[in-house]
Amino acid sequence: MQLPEKTFKVLIRPNSPKNEIIGYDDDKKVYKINIKEKAEENKANKELIKFLSKELGKRVKIKSGLRSREKIIEIMG
Repeated sequence: MQLPEKTFKVLIRPNSPKNEIIGYDDDKKVYKINIKEKAEENKANKELIKFLSKELGKRVKIKSGLRSREKIIEIMG
C-alpha cells in the first residue's frame, strides 16, 4: 500500500473473516478495509491500527472516526 499523503480515509468492515485491504473507492476517496475483530470495546480500532502499521511499516493513529466505520488515519513521523 503506497500513500502520497500523511492522512487518508478508510472505510472498515468489522467482523470479517480476515484483515485485508479490499481496494480504493475513487468516488468517495476512501480505502476499503476488512477487519476480523468485532466493533465492540474498541477491538476493531486496535486491530486496524495494528494491521495498517504492519502494512505501511510506520506507526499510525486514528485521527477521527473512532465510533464510525469511516475513519481518518494519520501516519506518524
